[in-house]
Formats: sequence, structure tokens, C-alpha cells
Amino acid sequence: MWSQRQLIWMSFPLLIYIVLFAYVPIWGWLMAFQQYRPGFSVFNQQWVGWDQFHFLFSDEGFLQVLRNTVAMSLINMVLGFVTAIGFAILLNEIRKSLAKRFIQTISYLPHFLSWVIVTGIVATSLSTEDGIVNIVLMKLHLIDSPILWLGEGKYFWGIVGASHVWKEVGWNAIIYLAAIASVDPSLYEAAEIDGANRYRKMLHITLPGIKPVIIILLIMNLGHILDAGFEVQYLLGNGQVVDWSQTIDIFVLKYGLKVGNYSLATAAGMFKTVVSIVLLFLANSIAKRLGEERLI
Repeated sequence: MWSQRQLIWMSFPLLIYIVLFAYVPIWGWLMAFQQYRPGFSVFNQQWVGWDQFHFLFSDEGFLQVLRNTVAMSLINMVLGFVTAIGFAILLNEIRKSLAKRFIQTISYLPHFLSWVIVTGIVATSLSTEDGIVNIVLMKLHLIDSPILWLGEGKYFWGIVGASHVWKEVGWNAIIYLAAIASVDPSLYEAAEIDGANRYRKMLHITLPGIKPVIIILLIMNLGHILDAGFEVQYLLGNGQVVDWSQTIDIFVLKYGLKVGNYSLATAAGMFKTVVSIVLLFLANSIAKRLGEERLI
């Protein structure tokens, strides 16, 4: 530690930031066990024990919100992993450096757009009047009349997943490209001597080579299984798809700021955090038992 004292001192501002904004606010969890009333000290409230949690898990609305959150999170995670890994592997196979840099730049750009802009593009593209999606499908004679994509709940989860892929696939592929660059080139040379084509090398060298990175990212993403997002669901959602678009974050906003039930909103947020921590340690433990890469 003494030999690394400069780095330790440099890390103190970040450590202080984490403590102040991640750990100090945890005292607010006390509201989940109270009938909290604004304007009074947190220690001068009516204590109700686990009543907020009992109401939470007996409320059909919250169970529906939990279903939506888990479903959209799983869709985003699966699509995000598959598309990012596939895109990184295919991009690595491009031999023309100019074409490779051009494709990389194009794929990264959507990441820097805010969700307000992205959801505006999505809503315009799916419009029944002049949306490009309906126009193309009708030109191809796949549909007879425009579909109200954002007005039917059965399409909503897929639209959210596709929006995440379009926005983040290029950015998510960066870490896989870095992992592919660290694979020993002699392995590809040996495989080529043995007669392996490009697809064989991708399957038997590239994928196993980036397997540790995939496992680590999978563990970290499992810890965010209840973090399906807020902006895209809030901006694309409407009264027609409310049963499909509500997530835990929107539930917390609704009961915390609109209804004024801060205790119930805190209980929902606390449940989300605790489940995320449990899943993170569980996934890490399973990876350890299987002999795979892990966080700790």
C-alpha cells in the first residue's frame, strides 16, 4: 500500500463520492417501515413494520409491474448479448480498415443520442400515417393496412428491445472487440494450417477466447435484472399499453411523487435493490462452482 500511496490518494475523491451518494442515502430506507409524512423528522414518524411490503406483494398492480420489468430486462439482456457479440465477431472479420472504421463509427453514434431523441425517432418510424415501418411492410404486401404498433401491448416489449439494440449494439461491442484483440494470433494461424475456414475459427477460437469476458458481463447484467429502464418505457408508453409498459421505476415515481405515498415507493425501490444484490452474488457463486471467471 505504501508503494502505491499516490494511487490510493487519487482514489479518495471517488471513494468519498461513492460514500456520499451511494451509502449515506441508505438511511432513507427507514421510510419503508413507516407511514412517512413529509415535514417531520424520519425518527418522528408512525412505524408500521412490514405493512408496506405486505401491501406491495398483495397488490396485483405491482405484480404486473414486476412481470413487465423482468420480461423487458430479460429481452434487453438476451438481445444485447447476442447482437453485441455477433456484431463484434463479424466486425473483427472485416479486412479493409477504412470500411471497418466507418462501420464502427456509424454503430457507435446512436449511443450518444438521448432517449428523448431515440423514442421520437421510434415513434415517428412506427406511425400509422407516414411511418417508414408500415410503409415498407405494405409495399412488400406483408400487411394490408397500417398497424398501430404503439397502441397494442403485445408489440411493446419487442419495440423496447429493438430500440435498445439499435441504440447500444455498437457501444456494447467495444469491450468484445478489445477481448478479441487479446486472443493469441498463433491460434488462428494453427487453425488455418489445419484447414479451418473463417466460421470454424470464429466458433472454436474467437468465442472461447472471449468467454471469460462474456461470463463477467453476464454476472454484472444479472445484477440489473430488475433495472429494465425508465426513459424508453415512460416516453413510449401510453394509456393503451399501460399494462405492458409500467416498470418498477415508473411505479416508484407514480406512488412517490404523484400519489405521495413515499413509504410504498421506498419499499418498492428497496425490494429492487435487495433482489439485485442477491442475484449478483448468486450468479457469482454459480460461476465459481462451475470454474468460470467471476467478479470476486
